[in-house]
Amino acid sequence: MSYKQMTGNIISATKVEPAGKVIVSAASGVWNLQDQYDYRRGNNWPSTDNAVPTALVAGGHTSKAIVDQLVIATDGNATDFGDLTVGRSFSSGAGSETRFIIAGGDVNSTSNVTIDFTVYSSGGTFSDFGDTNVRYSQGNNSTVSNNTRSCFALPTQDAGIASVQNNISYITNASAGNATDFGNVSIARTTPCGLSSTTRGIFAGGVYLDGSTYVFLNTIDYITIGSTGNAADFGDLTAVKNQSGGCASATRGLIAGGGGLNVIEYITIASAGNGTDFGDLRATGYGNVALANLTKAIITDGANSAGIDKVTIATLGNGADFGDLTETRTRGCGGSSAAASVQS
Repeated sequence: MSYKQMTGNIISATKVEPAGKVIVSAASGVWNLQDQYDYRRGNNWPSTDNAVPTALVAGGHTSKAIVDQLVIATDGNATDFGDLTVGRSFSSGAGSETRFIIAGGDVNSTSNVTIDFTVYSSGGTFSDFGDTNVRYSQGNNSTVSNNTRSCFALPTQDAGIASVQNNISYITNASAGNATDFGNVSIARTTPCGLSSTTRGIFAGGVYLDGSTYVFLNTIDYITIGSTGNAADFGDLTAVKNQSGGCASATRGLIAGGGGLNVIEYITIASAGNGTDFGDLRATGYGNVALANLTKAIITDGANSAGIDKVTIATLGNGADFGDLTETRTRGCGGSSAAASVQS
């Protein structure tokens, strides 16, 4: 490889694809102006227009309004982002690369229909978006989304697990308004987790009440986010569980914690199949929140703890310490501006 010695640096004659489009990424080597222009026009060139991705953890048990901010790429403790318009737990987090949306949940043991949103760059101001089309409680983490649309699944008609429904509804992220019917999941249940690629959404696990008996599930369903219709069977988890955290890279989905377990399992989103063991979290729990960029996932303890684990999505292994939330809580939700799909 030929190179020129430049003051303070070496410029390679071979261009290297941008490491990412955010301001801290790099695109090394010598580029012709047309290639660079094409990347810049497609918003894929490192630029001051593209801020470092933000991840939010919102609400939590019991009916908390607090919202924490994290940078997935950089280990460290959470900082305060702002407050929700209504404190809540068991909510669903959704949105796009620019907008975070939180829907439904439990407000002091009463289900509600509120959908709030904020712009990640706003610094913490939440505004009314609209209402869910079904009274919505204990739907924690049951959301899938891409840059255009968010889909909420598995609400309860009223507070309490006994009245669980199988409804899926959707909103258009950029346009405030009420949720619209999308279709149904395969089994009526509550507290599953959701994760998504840019095209496909996954709902995994959950629980329903059969008489006086709680029935925990290992069911995995999928939908095509851009269309409407009923969910189809994807496969099964390695164990029955609910209140797990779900997140994904462009190709691989993680289902972490939940059901009083510390297990992380993974699926390949484009290919139907069963979950496979990935590794273990440092703590057992439920009500986990999982968030990801294209390479790294962070997962809250979900055990009434402030701890956060990290894993590399493409590499199997156990969770390691990332940092802590600003306060101890569980059963929150979250979203990330780091990728086209937003997980909770």
